[in-house]
Amino acid sequence: MEASFGFLSLVPAIVAIVLALLTKEVYSSLFIGVLIGGAFYAVGTAAGFTGFFNHIFKDGMIAQLSDSWNVGILVFLVVLGTMVALMNKAGGSQAFGEWAKKRIKSKAGAQIATIFLGILIFIDDYFNCLTVGSVMKPVTDKYKVSRAKLAYLIDATAAPICIIAPISSWAAAVSGFVSEGENGIALFCKAIPFNFYAFFTIAMTLFLAAKNFEFGPMAKAEKEMEDKSEKEYEESENPKASVIDLVLPIAALIVFCVLGMIYTGNFFAAQVAGEAEGEMVANPAYLNFVEAFAASDASVGLVLGSFAALVITVVFYLCRRIISFKSIMACLPDGFKAMVPAILILTLAWTLKSMTDSLGAKEYVAGLVGGSAQGLKNMLPAIIFAIACGLAFATGTSWGTFGILIPICIAAFPVASDPIRIISISACMAGAVCGDHISPISDTTIMASAGANCDHVKHVSTQLPYALLVAAVSFVTYIVAGFTQGLGIVASGIISWIIGLAALFATLLYMKKKAVN
Repeated sequence: MEASFGFLSLVPAIVAIVLALLTKEVYSSLFIGVLIGGAFYAVGTAAGFTGFFNHIFKDGMIAQLSDSWNVGILVFLVVLGTMVALMNKAGGSQAFGEWAKKRIKSKAGAQIATIFLGILIFIDDYFNCLTVGSVMKPVTDKYKVSRAKLAYLIDATAAPICIIAPISSWAAAVSGFVSEGENGIALFCKAIPFNFYAFFTIAMTLFLAAKNFEFGPMAKAEKEMEDKSEKEYEESENPKASVIDLVLPIAALIVFCVLGMIYTGNFFAAQVAGEAEGEMVANPAYLNFVEAFAASDASVGLVLGSFAALVITVVFYLCRRIISFKSIMACLPDGFKAMVPAILILTLAWTLKSMTDSLGAKEYVAGLVGGSAQGLKNMLPAIIFAIACGLAFATGTSWGTFGILIPICIAAFPVASDPIRIISISACMAGAVCGDHISPISDTTIMASAGANCDHVKHVSTQLPYALLVAAVSFVTYIVAGFTQGLGIVASGIISWIIGLAALFATLLYMKKKAVN
């Protein structure tokens, strides 16, 4: 039996988020949201008491843990956790930390190095979160950068950099939501210059690091860190370890994750055996590098790549004799245990998402957007940004938000050369990233907490004012872009960028001056 729940479809996620922020306990908050979603569904469809439990566990949690994409992500996390444990056990992280400490001379330098490393790892946000965290923790600890600030820097250079990188799992995801017959990657690239939230977020991280300025709960977290001794966060040392023991595993991860993703996109299917013996003919399924990335299965590709990197790392460490085989095997359960909190939160978040989906959250939001598309043309980019932000915040998924809003933008403005079409699609992607960035139930936010080894609720509460400031500036910038789009795509972009950056830095300078006084 079908039922329409309207605004009630968003209530489970909203309750979970509010409870998490109020109680600072995420597991029970998520589960309560799941229970509310199950109760709404059971009442609305007359499923009864049995249907209530079946919907939560069989159709919800078990179905989510049976999904091949989700299982791939969980396996990827376990392998990454194992690699992080290996690098720490072998002393690679500590050796890199010691090397970096001699070259990075300040707290600002440690933060800027973290930002640039996050920018360099643009392939996938999960990979970014865990890799940057494991590499930079020794350095940021040395210069008294709080784990909350490290988690923010990771989160601010994970999804935001992926959504403006044409070669990334996010570009592949966005291109998959584009109408058949249109080049999704080309449309993605056209939208990059108008992704204000992503660019402004990265600009803000650099400003805060360079000026050594914090505000809100983050300032309190930084002050608390100043009172802690460095020894509280020291990693175990291995006198045989060197920087290569960290660099090689990370390089292997990057290379093999890229290879794994393009492999799943048919990049290596260039030729196949023909009918005649020894004859090789072109494979019609063959795709070039960019096309292969667009068609890749990120979940499977990351599993293949991370597992290959793990094998190479184990062989490399054994050849260097810096760690015993027994110790390597002990890192397997250690890596899994380190990922258990993130896996549990992801499982509950996915289950909560399935509850909101079953209540018709996507259709409800799609109806709201579709009904106002033509009537508010100039305001549409800002409206789409706000709606995408709210939807991603409530459901914890930016990719799901892409799937809802991008087809609506394309249908509302079918002319490919129409500037408002490109700006609206950019606003959709930017809003989805913004909502994903600030949502406690977002998998990327959860991974940033795990990568920095930071309490999840503390990470969410400390970065929220920062993200909301950039969101407000981005909203105003999309209003400017909407009203200037008649001047042409280039002129609109230049005017919007000038006004947006001026508003962002003027606000930050005002807040810094106010904090000093």
